[in-house]
Amino acid sequence: MDILITENIDGEAIGRLETQFKVLRDGNLWKEREKLVGHLEKAKAVIVRNQTKVDSQLIEAAKSLVIIGRAGVGYDNIDVKAASKRGIVVSYAPNENTISTAEHAFALMLGLYRKLPRSHVSTAGGEWDRYNLVGREIYGKTLGILGFGKVGARVAMRAKAFGMKVIAYDKFLAPLDFTVTESGAVLMSLEDVLANSDIISCHLPRNEGTIGLIDYSRLKLMKTDAVIINTGRGETIVEKDLIRALKENIIAGAGLDVREKEPPAETELNRMSNVILTPHVAGLTIEAQEKVISSVAADIARVLRGEAAVNYVNFPVPNTGV
Repeated sequence: MDILITENIDGEAIGRLETQFKVLRDGNLWKEREKLVGHLEKAKAVIVRNQTKVDSQLIEAAKSLVIIGRAGVGYDNIDVKAASKRGIVVSYAPNENTISTAEHAFALMLGLYRKLPRSHVSTAGGEWDRYNLVGREIYGKTLGILGFGKVGARVAMRAKAFGMKVIAYDKFLAPLDFTVTESGAVLMSLEDVLANSDIISCHLPRNEGTIGLIDYSRLKLMKTDAVIINTGRGETIVEKDLIRALKENIIAGAGLDVREKEPPAETELNRMSNVILTPHVAGLTIEAQEKVISSVAADIARVLRGEAAVNYVNFPVPNTGV
């Protein structure tokens, strides 16, 4: 076996790989640890999404592995340090699903502001309750973006078309960085962004500094009519604190595509009329997935042919001297 695919990953690019290499596909393999370890002992390459935890134990078991392909922009489910120590290339898709994720953030914003889930249920149930379902405009509102990277910057660009004011928090950017000046965003501290925004949109990566960042004390800084959107990483928001803030009317609503634990257990969020929940699908559009899979498959093929990867986290070719 040359390539192991551990989740439901398909498309023309995978078909092309199958014409060149020996490929084993098992969309449920990420759930079966022992079986996964057994297959990885033989694979030269593995392609995963976010459900396969490629930790140091798996990497140690993968004696023939030369490249890990992550079909997505984030790679926090991969122990990059362990992979690098073994000389294994880690490839990902840094831009391919960013547009879809940015668009989904607006879907959640508009859904909350126009009460779309409630309107659908009410109208589909035979009601015509126009006056109890009056929404709000996002025009003229202040959008606070947490994390001004590839997705956050795209959200800012689109916010301009809606006539929104954009403020942002990103401790790695300076006021004159290209994405900041060209988007018209104003950089502020985290506390100032939370306090001055009508809508917060989270696009932070998962790391030690972002886990639990938005807790009860920070939710209390927000306006009482503000809403919070998260299409970044679920661990950014402490869910029990979010539930408390919603119940106490500290904030007005939430749109969550990502959760602290995925798939999540049932919580009070499931029954709140001012909450919209989606199952980590912000980047899962037909167009984005074709681009994501094509990008990762191309790097897999390059490395297996002895060439250099294009989109890599650590190094472009296997570092056999490590």
